[in-house]
Amino acid sequence: MIKSLFTPRLVVVYIAVIAAVILRLIPHWPNFTPVAAIALFSGAIISRKSMAFLIPFAALFISDLFIGFHSTMIAVYFAFAITVAIGFMLRNRIKAGNVALASVVSSVLFFLITNFGAWMSGMMPYPANFSGLMMAYAAGIPFFNNGLIGDLFYSTVFFGGFYLFSIKFPALAKA
Repeated sequence: MIKSLFTPRLVVVYIAVIAAVILRLIPHWPNFTPVAAIALFSGAIISRKSMAFLIPFAALFISDLFIGFHSTMIAVYFAFAITVAIGFMLRNRIKAGNVALASVVSSVLFFLITNFGAWMSGMMPYPANFSGLMMAYAAGIPFFNNGLIGDLFYSTVFFGGFYLFSIKFPALAKA
């Protein structure tokens, strides 16, 4: 069992998680973090579904221990769970266009879910009606832009890097 947790493939993913935690903790543009890319990457690369979910949630939880917990965490974790599921759909279809599309879809869903969750929590000063929800979405657009750019950037780094490493180190290739 222990040996199966330290395959070359999983060690690369563990390193990516550590990088995600560090990159989420150091100063960065708002929402320009690798967590969504890790979620997408885990769903697409890790064959055990439980591990595919555990990896991005571990990165989130560990960094949340330092950043702090908040009232919209359920929406954030739910959005990343959907991103892992989108990664499942990428399995056996990992191509640049598919990864880019999955990144964009994940970013849009994250924006919609988390802004809805923030609006529902009442932590934002918007009325509890459709107009207030639209105001919340409009206020979140700058964060969406950063998130989308970050998701595309980090997805390129993780998927592209993994592809290049798997050429150099065939043991990383899917068994």
